[in-house]
Amino acid sequence: MGVSREGKSHLVVKVVIWERKLRLLYRSRIISMKSLRILLVEDDVSLAKSTAKLLERMSAHRVRVTNNPEAIFELCTTGNVDIVIMDINLPGASWSGEEVNGTDLSRLLKTKPETAHILIVILTAYAMANERESLMVNSQANELLTKPIRDYNILIEKIEQLAKN
Repeated sequence: MGVSREGKSHLVVKVVIWERKLRLLYRSRIISMKSLRILLVEDDVSLAKSTAKLLERMSAHRVRVTNNPEAIFELCTTGNVDIVIMDINLPGASWSGEEVNGTDLSRLLKTKPETAHILIVILTAYAMANERESLMVNSQANELLTKPIRDYNILIEKIEQLAKN
């Protein structure tokens, strides 16, 4: 049982309308918001690459990806990062000989004078509602979001809202 020609053309029209709406949203973001330099810290390489591509396609922002603590600090201290999106779970990550996670790295970035101004959004798949406040305090992050990211428009809006303030 296939889809009729009428059904297919109706679907095509809907897709075209949504594409136009997305283009308008994209253009309005470009006009109203400067391009942010985003550093995405994620241990899952394929997820990091797909997230970076989506963020770049849906906004005017530039995204770099790493899961290496040395690279995080190097990029952040050069002034080439406006916002860090940091996964909490970073297995195998170490800094100064000690195992660290995204919460630790976020706190370290916020306590160093040369990186304290950088906005940080931490991501976690495991935060319960009662743990949110504790994670925010421990990480000193500006925002906490849960994974999986179901709507990238919401992520972009949160990032841009933080950048405006």
